[in-house]
Amino acid sequence: MKEDPAKSQNFATSAIHLIVRGLTTWKTDPGKPPTVVADLATDTGEQSDGGRTWTYHLKPGLRYEDGSRITTQDIKYSVERTFAPQLSEGLAYHKTLLVGGQDYKGPLTGQDLPSIQTPDASTIVFHLNKPFGDWPWIASMPAFTGVPKSKEDVVHYQDHPLASGPYKVQSAQQGTKFVLVRNKYWDPKTDPVRTAMPDSIVIDMALNDQVINQRIIADQGIDQSSFSYVNLQAALAPKVLNNPQVKARLAISPSGLLKYLALNTHKAPLDNADVRRAIEYAVDKNAVQVAAGGPVIGGELASTLIEPGIPGYQKFDLYPAPASGDIAKAKALLAQAKFTQTTPLVLLTDNASANLAIAQAIQESLGKAGIKVTLKSEDNDSQVADSTSGKPVYDLALSSWVPDFPSAQGAIQALFGSSEIGNNGRNISQYSNPRVDAAIGAAVGQLDLSRAASQWAALDQQIMADAPIVPLYYAKNTYLRGSQVADFQLPLYPPYPNTLTVGLAGK
Repeated sequence: MKEDPAKSQNFATSAIHLIVRGLTTWKTDPGKPPTVVADLATDTGEQSDGGRTWTYHLKPGLRYEDGSRITTQDIKYSVERTFAPQLSEGLAYHKTLLVGGQDYKGPLTGQDLPSIQTPDASTIVFHLNKPFGDWPWIASMPAFTGVPKSKEDVVHYQDHPLASGPYKVQSAQQGTKFVLVRNKYWDPKTDPVRTAMPDSIVIDMALNDQVINQRIIADQGIDQSSFSYVNLQAALAPKVLNNPQVKARLAISPSGLLKYLALNTHKAPLDNADVRRAIEYAVDKNAVQVAAGGPVIGGELASTLIEPGIPGYQKFDLYPAPASGDIAKAKALLAQAKFTQTTPLVLLTDNASANLAIAQAIQESLGKAGIKVTLKSEDNDSQVADSTSGKPVYDLALSSWVPDFPSAQGAIQALFGSSEIGNNGRNISQYSNPRVDAAIGAAVGQLDLSRAASQWAALDQQIMADAPIVPLYYAKNTYLRGSQVADFQLPLYPPYPNTLTVGLAGK
């Protein structure tokens, strides 16, 4: 958990946003897609210049924990400091969108970014290098809070970020524990989403995942007023699912990240679309689901690129087959492609036990279709580095993805835009299609988000027709709460508890 907003990659519903507020934020309700709403700002943004300029005005009377006024100059500085090499770990969408961002090195050099203007203390204007309809979502990210220049401390700001939200940091032990207490200058009348019911919150990061869940299952003492932010392990699932009292305290996300098999379209024999389509039919998704822990712990079988809960999701399946696959169809497509094999395909995976089991299930099912596969397992960091390098070190790669904000742009452009091949980009299928790139550009620039959703839905089917990946399942998240925890919910997106609204029973 990184409490410096410049370093944070957390969703707008996560714990850092108990401390800091952004220009916008997310409102989540059970069974509904999230919506973007104003937070520090009076609205979600006024666009002009065809979507290249976005203007925000701050609500009156906003204060930090020390009583000082929150200004747009503070927000400008907060965004600018994310460009500093020392503070570059956070979400970077705005860096490629702001005019001049590609050359800017942050305010620590004494320079400002002219594409962010503050005509007065309550107005801020962002100038983008292209129309971008999803900018209101970008303005909800941790960087778009206030950080006064006078409070800059590159090393230690993360220990005590100046609070604009309902809680401030009382004590911090990095990587171990944060204790949050009320910020008396937070005004609930200005805040559309945070309920701030508990008087204090303890975030304990020093516990083993299994220990956390075992303690919540036992539901004793302080654990009655606690909840887990780590998934329930498959080994503990029977202990939960077979006990009605404990099962009642289990929250399961309606959807989640997309688990998928990437097919390296840049490398023979997977540069042949019929070979890729054969793999679509050959994969035994039922075996994959079992290896992942079953439908409750694993998730619902997938056939789309956009996850349920993201605007633009439409259920379809271009490769209908039994859950165990259609080997006959796969073999027919391989024959049509005149497929021959002298060396096994290399399937790259990390060495986590669940992923190894999934990779082995894929290896076995492809073998039934006559496709030989060998596994290459690495630690997670090495696997990510190899799969995002753009180099031909694999034929198949097991991966997963969830967008950083509730837009299908994060599901489509990040994984299938040709600009995302190599250089740590996430297009690990190395898929490049000029028509798709052009359609992505049109959807990104669409300012009507309902129209954009339709464009992304069409792109989902267009890309799946080329079969650059095999969608495996939408991984459900499963979290336990103590018996005294109230308003504990997992929305359609993101598949994590909304920490901004969790409270205690009777309060």
